[in-house]
Amino acid sequence: MPVLPRPGAGPGPDRPCASGAGPWRPGASVRPAMGEAGPGPGPGPGAGPGPREAQELEEDEAAAPGGARGARVGPRGGIRVLKRNAKRTGSRSCQSRSRVGSRERTWLKGDVGRGCVYVYGRDSAAAAPSDLRLVLCTVDTQASEICDGEGRKNLFLQLHGDLVRRLEPTEKPLQIVYDYLAGLGFDDPLRMQEEAANSDLSCMIRFYSEKPCQVEQLDRILLSGVYNVRKGKTQLHKWAERSVTLCGTCLIVSSVKDSHAGKMHILPLIGGKVEEIKRRQYTLAFTSAGAQAQTYHISFETLAECQRWHRQASTIVSLRFSMVDLSCYSLEEVPEHLFYSQDITYLNLRHNFMRTSGAGSLDSLCRFSQLKSLNLSHNRLGEFPVSLCEISTLTELNFSCNGLHYLPTQIGKLVNLQTFWLDGNFLTSLPEEMGSLQQLSCLGLSFNNFCELPAICEKLVTLDKLALAGNLLETLDLTVLNRMSHIKSVDLRLNNLKRAVAGTLEGNKSVAYMDLRDNQMTDLDLSSLVSLEQLHCERNKLRELMLSGVSLRALYANSNCLTAVNIYPVPGLLTCLELSHNQLQCVPDWACEAKKLEVLDVSYNLLLELPPRILRSLSLRKLMVGHNRLQSLPPLLEHIPLEVLDLQHNLLTKLPETLFVKALNLRYLNASANSLESLPSACTGEESLSMLQLLYLTNNNLTDQCIPVLVGHPNLRILHLANNNLQTFPASKLSKLEHLEELNLSGNKLKTIPTTVANCKLLHTLIAHSNEISIFPEILHLPRIQFVDLSCNELTEILIPEALPGALQELDLSGNTNLVLEHKTLDIFSPITTLKIDAKPSLTADSALTSAFWSHGVAELAGQRNKLCVSSLALGSFAEGVEAVYGMFDGDKNEELPRLLQCTMADVLLEEVQQSDTMFMSNTFLVSHRKLGMAGQKLGSSAVLCYIRNEVADAASNFSLTVANVGTCQAVLCRSGKAVPLSKVFSLEQCSEEARRVKGQKAIITEDNKVNGVTCCTRMLGCTYLHPWILPKPHVRSIPLTVQDELLLLGNKALWEHLSYAEAISAVRDLHNPLAAAKKLCTLAQSYGCQDNVGAMVVSLNISEDNCTCEMHGLTLTGPGGFSSTTTKPATPSCSSGIASEFSSELSASEVSSEVGSTASDEHSAVGLDGSLLPRQERRCSLHPVPPSSIFQRQPSSATFSSNQSDNGLDSDDEQPVEGVMTNGSKVEVEVDIHCCKGKGLELEHPAAECSSSAPGPEDDSGLVLVIRRQNSVNSNTMQRGVKEKCELQKSLSTCCLYGKKLSNGSIVPLEESLNLIEVATEAPKKKTGYFAAPSQMEPEDQFVVPPDLEEEVKEQMKQHQEDGADQELKEEHAAPLLEEFDTAL
Repeated sequence: MPVLPRPGAGPGPDRPCASGAGPWRPGASVRPAMGEAGPGPGPGPGAGPGPREAQELEEDEAAAPGGARGARVGPRGGIRVLKRNAKRTGSRSCQSRSRVGSRERTWLKGDVGRGCVYVYGRDSAAAAPSDLRLVLCTVDTQASEICDGEGRKNLFLQLHGDLVRRLEPTEKPLQIVYDYLAGLGFDDPLRMQEEAANSDLSCMIRFYSEKPCQVEQLDRILLSGVYNVRKGKTQLHKWAERSVTLCGTCLIVSSVKDSHAGKMHILPLIGGKVEEIKRRQYTLAFTSAGAQAQTYHISFETLAECQRWHRQASTIVSLRFSMVDLSCYSLEEVPEHLFYSQDITYLNLRHNFMRTSGAGSLDSLCRFSQLKSLNLSHNRLGEFPVSLCEISTLTELNFSCNGLHYLPTQIGKLVNLQTFWLDGNFLTSLPEEMGSLQQLSCLGLSFNNFCELPAICEKLVTLDKLALAGNLLETLDLTVLNRMSHIKSVDLRLNNLKRAVAGTLEGNKSVAYMDLRDNQMTDLDLSSLVSLEQLHCERNKLRELMLSGVSLRALYANSNCLTAVNIYPVPGLLTCLELSHNQLQCVPDWACEAKKLEVLDVSYNLLLELPPRILRSLSLRKLMVGHNRLQSLPPLLEHIPLEVLDLQHNLLTKLPETLFVKALNLRYLNASANSLESLPSACTGEESLSMLQLLYLTNNNLTDQCIPVLVGHPNLRILHLANNNLQTFPASKLSKLEHLEELNLSGNKLKTIPTTVANCKLLHTLIAHSNEISIFPEILHLPRIQFVDLSCNELTEILIPEALPGALQELDLSGNTNLVLEHKTLDIFSPITTLKIDAKPSLTADSALTSAFWSHGVAELAGQRNKLCVSSLALGSFAEGVEAVYGMFDGDKNEELPRLLQCTMADVLLEEVQQSDTMFMSNTFLVSHRKLGMAGQKLGSSAVLCYIRNEVADAASNFSLTVANVGTCQAVLCRSGKAVPLSKVFSLEQCSEEARRVKGQKAIITEDNKVNGVTCCTRMLGCTYLHPWILPKPHVRSIPLTVQDELLLLGNKALWEHLSYAEAISAVRDLHNPLAAAKKLCTLAQSYGCQDNVGAMVVSLNISEDNCTCEMHGLTLTGPGGFSSTTTKPATPSCSSGIASEFSSELSASEVSSEVGSTASDEHSAVGLDGSLLPRQERRCSLHPVPPSSIFQRQPSSATFSSNQSDNGLDSDDEQPVEGVMTNGSKVEVEVDIHCCKGKGLELEHPAAECSSSAPGPEDDSGLVLVIRRQNSVNSNTMQRGVKEKCELQKSLSTCCLYGKKLSNGSIVPLEESLNLIEVATEAPKKKTGYFAAPSQMEPEDQFVVPPDLEEEVKEQMKQHQEDGADQELKEEHAAPLLEEFDTAL
């Protein structure tokens, strides 16, 4: 974390206060009356200052340090406290906006060590909205000082809306907030100060002046009250008022007056019953278990109260043993009534803040006489309470994650202890006294700091399971392990093991299970472990592995570098062998002789052939040999029991002829990504015995001839034939596949889907995108159809049935350019949850321009899951320039967070880009993380965000790509056909750095490689309750885009797990339609075995010379909008050529001529210096910026012409309409590029100035050259007078007609207004869309009428301007190179 400076702007502890009243100390209580009013109009905390408060305000302002208002100095110094009634939006939502006013901000700006914390009152669902106090303090302000100022005893801290703990008096709240923000990823002190002042942060970190309590939690801890009670089942006893308490496992009934000292009746409820009494309203009968059961009738006053008691009592009586679960209640002590439940055997106090001493503390737990199991994990105890060693009845104790550094010697008193969990601490050794625990069978020491196997384990003769995962072991000493002859299971995951050494040849006959995953071992010889039954050694660096096969039953050695695996003798008991992701060139011989082998996985290796004995095995049921180099398979001569066969990604041209005949039990076959041209027959006779249900044949060379073979598999449920060479699908063959549920025919050349698809009554998914289908198939009659994808075809019409199937959820018709749906059709499709069709083509300027540089396609599939938890963000036109934003969000099992991020992240990015040029992407993720609010407390999402930015300041590169990601979503750039990964996978398996960080922070990584058993990701948006193990800080990478960049691919975890970067690029590189490309990626992933949600986005980049709009070497290039820059004379500027022409959706291209935004058309010859304009330079586009000697800044702007009223106050009827522009009474906006120029004869005062010039033709009697200066900011600056003098209008002899404009009413527009029209437009503030409104421009061909009374004045002005123009012409004749000129539409 960055070191924050101490407060220094205002008076501090060593600095006298401004008023001289003593030193200013943070912590003293002050409540200044602020200018903001509360939500209520009446009096109260938020109603504004009263007379006394106003007087205090004046005193506060007089004593404010450093000129800041509102800090009053009193007897104890000064701390600013704002009391406001914070009105909630909903029951528990966080504040929607910051509560810091202008005066507070002024004070905060004085020092980054200052800040504010929000202090909430008691937060209860039954209470009124709590008063919110805003406390301004420093990083040195202690909790005790805030409490004194607030008049409270304690201050409480809540993280992530979960547990609440009491702060120690010396803890510093503001420093806690800053440490938290630094842990998230913020590193700028000013930004941290700003974030701390944001009330949205309360969803992650919040302070309370009173401990918040929830009614539901209180009910589960203790229920009590005074009610009418009657004892016994009969009516012999009378009703009497008694104090009743339900706590733990018992019902306690006592006298009202002497509830704690008088006589008590304790009714055990475990195994008993609770039932409602119908004869009396709101009455429950509580009955204990056993032959001598007792019954108490309790009458409640309300139905809600009766239901609360009934609900809690029913939970207790349903327990099989006396267990009390008080976990996650933020308890500091157990209720006193709990000690009356003396039958408690299991007590769970996990995730609390239990005290070690005092009433109800850990010292009191010895009062439970039958306690056997105690869970005290995650209690921040720091030390092991010695008092626990007195509970001799304990058999199980969990003391994980308590920050222990040592164990007391009294631990040896727990002689009955059998299970002892000490995971997630800082232990380095164990005391010798633990040798007395002779009944200990399971010892958990994972995620501590052990460097070797604890020697004390040799004395624990009954110990059979030792867990040491996540420690610091570097060497596995088998000699020490041999001396622990009683240990059967050893867990050494996630250590730093590099080798295993054995001092003797003595064998170990005890160890049956060993887990060595995620270490750094290169060679492993465990042949001495003759009793080893199961070994996990995945994700090491093993090259060679030696084992004993005497007892081996399962071997998992995936993700290594194995070239040889030697097991002797032959493992006769081996049932499972997984060797995927290695470098094996052949299957080991001993594997072929394993008589009980059922599962063999050798995928992702270098196999060239498969031994014939493997396919002849009479025990093998699952064979995975995908992603190898197999060219053929051995023939099958005998019947085999094989059920699952995976052959994908090999070099097979055919399958064994007898495959379907001999493998009658085969149910799953995946032969995708091969070179198959035909399929073997499924039967030799008339009847087929095939049991095949799932067949994946995607990405082969299959033709129509393979279709008849499929009929031999009548039990087919899923059939994938995508990306083959199919042209037809015979109707007679499809009709026989009656059990078909999912059919994928995408990426072929089909023109129709047979009508016999109606016979597939069980079909629920039809995917046939990227074909040539022109006739909509008859699938809307199928009763179970749910998903239909007919995108990227040639559909022209749709035959709609009378009623749509009720199960239909998604219909994708996008990419059918000839398909036009009427409103009636859309109304019929309205019940469908998701309907995808093409939007009408937009004629906006942004779309016309950005489509020339990039286009995108998105595909998302739910797979075998019921909901889609993947969302995408695609903005091809972003912000105000030629920019784009693309993103993908994967919520794994939740759909809420991906949708929230899809809706909000672009807005956050836009704000952050305006604030910072360096940290904008990282801050975008951090702020989005905060904005998730309560939804992000328990849920999380992976995310990748790509921002294509127009780098106007970089002359070498016009576009840059910035990519940020967290989790498992990734982005890949295709550059010259090769993959350039842009993301980092933040998972425990693929990022060793993150795994070390999480281990160092003492997270518990479960055996399925998940943080606390929740997620494998180490960085995500959301999941704030897993802080600090799960962080939102992204990996950020920025690179310039070049003409070699072709594609940008985005995908979630499921996509990249089944497709490599190179395969994904090669699959879509030749496709011109990005939508079809994205669809293909998802289809490939599904066909390769993906059953989860899969999402893919393909962005086609066209940053190439083909899109250049420059005029180079005398060639005229067509602009993105489709307008050619045809010029009759090289000196004539064009406002509609090249990249300078962009049109909004309000104006079509055909309605705009070259006169729009200019004072002359392109057809007019130039008039300028010496009767001609300056020589025209090459037109430049965004791909080719101007050379460094000139300045080029692309600035979107617009000229707006109003048909109603001009800016001089005259009616539009008095003006001549602009030729070629059609208006409908509203503003016509034309977005243009303004290019700046710089010549030798023209020196601008600021290098960022931009000039634009245009000139009329010879037919006009006027010439106009305007220079516009614009800054790259939201509001344009005013033109400097020096610029005006040098860039002014150059006059010819005919410019006298410009002094006034002739109107029908005889009025005259003064010259100053006419010349400043566009200058005013440049100074007008821009809207968010990037447009600004400019006044109507004068018509150059109009003549001006001078009234008689102004004739003399006008003549004088004309004479003066003629003289000035002549002088300027003489100067320009002697000028060297002439002014460079660029396009403009103004």
